[in-house]
Amino acid sequence: MRVPTPKKVGAALAFAVAAAGIATYSAMDVLMKGLSITSGAYSAVLWRSVVGVALLGTIFVLRRRPFPGRAALKLHALRGATAGFSVLLFFWGLVRVPMAQGVALTFLAPLIALYFAAALLGETIRRAAILGSIVASLGVLVIAAGEVQGHASTAHVLGSLAIFAASIFYAYSLILLRQQAQVADPLEVALFTSVVLGGLLLLGAPWFAGLPTTAQLPSIGVAAVLGSLSAMALAWAYSHAEAQVLAPVEYTAFVWASLFGWWVFHETVSLYTAGGAALIILGCVLAVRGHAAPAPQTEAAA
Repeated sequence: MRVPTPKKVGAALAFAVAAAGIATYSAMDVLMKGLSITSGAYSAVLWRSVVGVALLGTIFVLRRRPFPGRAALKLHALRGATAGFSVLLFFWGLVRVPMAQGVALTFLAPLIALYFAAALLGETIRRAAILGSIVASLGVLVIAAGEVQGHASTAHVLGSLAIFAASIFYAYSLILLRQQAQVADPLEVALFTSVVLGGLLLLGAPWFAGLPTTAQLPSIGVAAVLGSLSAMALAWAYSHAEAQVLAPVEYTAFVWASLFGWWVFHETVSLYTAGGAALIILGCVLAVRGHAAPAPQTEAAA
């Protein structure tokens, strides 16, 4: 069963909603980084997912939505697991690197998704995609050079590698999201991705997680609300406008990460990080010009 085609709205409105979704997600990143520092990424993601399921599940029930079919459930399970690895690696790494640098490395996901699409969906890799990959790779090398020049600690390097690995898992989740969009609406996708993610994390909770403290509960609750609002806003925007129209808004996350990192964690953005981010963004633009780009940041961290 295919999801009905949404009613068309202006591209400007869709762009504005997507921009708001990115800003909201960036604010959630601040809370999640703080929670990951105090209790570990595993616990932070687990309890945010549990609260997210409660919020989205309530909406799902109140709207009397039908339970998804077998095909949809298989996609939800696979993407939930993939997104789970991505989210855990990202927040584990984000504890160890500045927010701006971590977000810059996630911009590789759209490019990696192009190669997954070629391998899994039979799409053709164009010369522009290869050129974009080369330019973006130079951006990663610039960021790495900054770590060498700044005598980065082992933890800093490991954090960067974890976020790079998270981008690979996230890129695969983008391919799954394309398939999910054919059989489920944004609410169902966000809810069941969180259900799978939370369920898998609960299995390891006795060994890897701890109960949240009373002081952490407000941050967990707000993070879950912000994550859910962001997922719904971005899903709505991408259902009403082409990805190539909205793709540039994704890169505003770097601005928000820089501002929030400076304001909350007193982080600074090095010239290496700024230059590397610019090259990665340029590579993505070169790779997807003239064609719709995969939509990063949509519900991946539901």
